[in-house]
Amino acid sequence: MFEKALVGSKRYWTLIFVLLGIIFAGFITYLFQLKIGLGITGMSRDVSWGLYIGQFTFLVGVAASAVMIVIPYYLHNYKKFGRIVILGEFLAVAAVTMCLLFIFVDMGQPMRIFNVILHPTPRSILFWDAVVLSGYLLLNILIGWNTLHAEYKGAPPPKWIKPLIYISIPWAISIHTVTAFIYQGLPGRHFWLTAIMAARFLASAFSSGPALLLLLALLVRRYTSFDPGREQIQSVAKIVTYAMIVNFFFFLLELFTVGYSQIPGHLHPFKYLFFGLEGHGRLVPLMWISVLLAVFSIILLVIPPTRRNETTLTVAAASVFLSLWLDKGFGLIIGGFVPNPFERVFEYWPTLPETIITLGVWAVGFLVLTVLYKIVISVRESVGYEEVAH
Repeated sequence: MFEKALVGSKRYWTLIFVLLGIIFAGFITYLFQLKIGLGITGMSRDVSWGLYIGQFTFLVGVAASAVMIVIPYYLHNYKKFGRIVILGEFLAVAAVTMCLLFIFVDMGQPMRIFNVILHPTPRSILFWDAVVLSGYLLLNILIGWNTLHAEYKGAPPPKWIKPLIYISIPWAISIHTVTAFIYQGLPGRHFWLTAIMAARFLASAFSSGPALLLLLALLVRRYTSFDPGREQIQSVAKIVTYAMIVNFFFFLLELFTVGYSQIPGHLHPFKYLFFGLEGHGRLVPLMWISVLLAVFSIILLVIPPTRRNETTLTVAAASVFLSLWLDKGFGLIIGGFVPNPFERVFEYWPTLPETIITLGVWAVGFLVLTVLYKIVISVRESVGYEEVAH
């Protein structure tokens, strides 16, 4: 089936070459980082995780969100999702690919990654995070590719796929739960030291991932002959609505706990992020934009007419995605490091090389996604898709 990715329109090849150009720029910049060191980034002794790890954390959630399409389709027999379940699974493949690449570029010496395999440490949360991420990537590749190949051949999927599908459901939840444990298990970082961290991670994942899937489904409908379906898109919109409300509610719970208790270690990171601290407030505009976008998107999603209107729905989904990217892909990581354990404020801001490398990794993910979606659409166009059970 891969040969279907080698044939496409002028628009398709323009997108491919644009992504390849961004990847090339990111790769050249990464070679510069590999030669000079992480000193070319905005990270320091006080802020040792930055944009790279922020993107990793955010994208783990995007990958985990595929379960919100898999559960209704496979467990609750909602056959309408047959049109988009493969899109969700391949989105997870692209997201996990980016996750692993962001870990790779964040390592000063990337060869150290092999230490996780050569010297496994079961007591380490990072070890288990590597296990669940690589396992989830393999599961989605096997499930997505084999079900699509069976559809292409006009045959039912192999029977051994079904157990893998059921395994992938708790596995999806585990990848973001384990990622949350990396942060909430650090007693020296009060901003992350909260029992609700894993729950917030999952709620934000089940908002941002389906929001991106919704935007992709709308793009597929507009630029190809394959229609993911209006009912399916509206069902995903309802998932985004409920998850975003829960996510914002969890955020308010954190604000109450911090504001009412007035414990300095917990209060100062929030003050830094939303009001500035000791004259430092570089992230304040971004965090307020995140909150305003969250409220704006919830209003659009809760009101049935604006949720059903695909123009306002597109705006709402984009607002959800950007809001959670600012909060989780940027603010969450920096807030854990500022102020430092000595109550001193050292700000972080990504440098130009760091930003170019980040864009390069995102381009790799979208290249993988573009190729996989091209194959899916070509198969669907060639066989004439009907909603049948996998």
